[in-house]
Amino acid sequence: MSNKKALIIAGSIFFLSVAFHHQSVAQLATPADSTKKYLNRLVASGSPSDKIALNQQLQQLAASNNEADMILAANYYYRLKNARAADSISKEQVRKFPEGMQARNLDQQAIYNEKGAANMEMAYQKWIKKFPPQKFPSLPLGEDRVIYDYARSSIAVAYAKEKNTPKAIYYAGLLEADFWKGNGYSGLAEVFYKNGDLANADIFVKKALESAATFTDGKKGDSNAAKFAASGYPNLCSTYAKILYDEKKYAESLKYLEMAVKSSAEPSPDINFRYAQTLMALNRNQEAFDKMDAAVKSGKANQEMSDLFKTLYIKVKGSDTGFGAYEAAIKKGITENLQKKLNKEMVDEPAAQFTLTDLKGNQVSLADLKGKVVVLDFWATWCGPCKASFPAMQMAVNKYQNDPKVKFLFIHTWEKSATPVDDAKAFIASMKYNFDVLMDLKDPETKENKVVSSYKVYGIPAKFVIDTNGKIRFKLTGFDGSKEAAVEEVSMMIEMAKSKS
Repeated sequence: MSNKKALIIAGSIFFLSVAFHHQSVAQLATPADSTKKYLNRLVASGSPSDKIALNQQLQQLAASNNEADMILAANYYYRLKNARAADSISKEQVRKFPEGMQARNLDQQAIYNEKGAANMEMAYQKWIKKFPPQKFPSLPLGEDRVIYDYARSSIAVAYAKEKNTPKAIYYAGLLEADFWKGNGYSGLAEVFYKNGDLANADIFVKKALESAATFTDGKKGDSNAAKFAASGYPNLCSTYAKILYDEKKYAESLKYLEMAVKSSAEPSPDINFRYAQTLMALNRNQEAFDKMDAAVKSGKANQEMSDLFKTLYIKVKGSDTGFGAYEAAIKKGITENLQKKLNKEMVDEPAAQFTLTDLKGNQVSLADLKGKVVVLDFWATWCGPCKASFPAMQMAVNKYQNDPKVKFLFIHTWEKSATPVDDAKAFIASMKYNFDVLMDLKDPETKENKVVSSYKVYGIPAKFVIDTNGKIRFKLTGFDGSKEAAVEEVSMMIEMAKSKS
């Protein structure tokens, strides 16, 4: 739950800054350009006079008595990597506008700091009384309301986890942001499903699906909010199909799987797996085998998928005769395709040097690891996708734990709390990961996380494989597929980096 909270809070900054920008920055536009276009041109220019003009414009925005202008200035300072100026503006916002947007965003954290749904609810009531939604601008798709929905959704999920279903449903019914309702409903449905409450899981996934469907035809525009809402449609179709399958409504499940396939940009092993399970339940084994054959050949199948593939092979062929050779041929093809892919992706760039402190207070320098292949993984406790990749990374760490030529370093960065070291320690301990964690803390003067910046990282998770000579050979932002497939990919990167020694 905590990682979701942090992610959605981070996401609110984008949508809410858009809302305020839409309202008030036109006053600074030149006759030819909007303010944003004008600022973008100044940022891109190499002219000294344009740099002076940019600085003047940002200073004017930062000193404005309109909070939206200050938000715009802070956004551009972050873009220019001047975190100190951006943070200073944000603090001044709270002073100037104690009931404004920045104050509201910061005060909302009190809701998530509470333990238990009832305490979260009380904090929410106090917060919303101070910052009622009607005080803030309204946008067509509800982008301005999403910060309230984050809190309501979190309370609904908390009540659902405590199996207080009426309260969970009540708070889900308060969701306002049109583009985000599908996300909120599906999160609640997930908890109902884990509770074994298939009836409510069915209801809320269907509500999520119906909400997302209204954005898929483009009639609600092509804004980032609309695209975000539409992007969830294929997975929601697949999720609803899974619930229908569990309810033994196989024919109806198949209908939604077909919709998931049609709306997906590319074939999904997960969807193929669910498709095969459903076809098998309908005694359509040859079709099921074809689906699993495609899933396994993608190289992204997990063990459960591989087991179903073998079961279907036996059903279709009548025995397991020849299965070993068939499976070996598939694995050989996967390995060859992965090799070709990584050959194209391999780079040759110097790795930025650094010295950081680990969770035990010891200093670790990249320079001291020369002669080893080093895998860097930039992450944060608030980053859901970062943590989602950790089970696969633990498998990779275990695989190479006795190899003295390979070192994994998990670099915690972009902290959002005042206690990042304690946060990292608590998370690693709670998950029982045996990771070597280093802390890339903000510089107190520049407010910059220097190591992550030196690797030109613009989003996390971000992973790098560095060869024995200190050269970056691979960069990746995440994994697409099963844990097993992820470990295979990282392993091949490590072995290829070794070969460059």
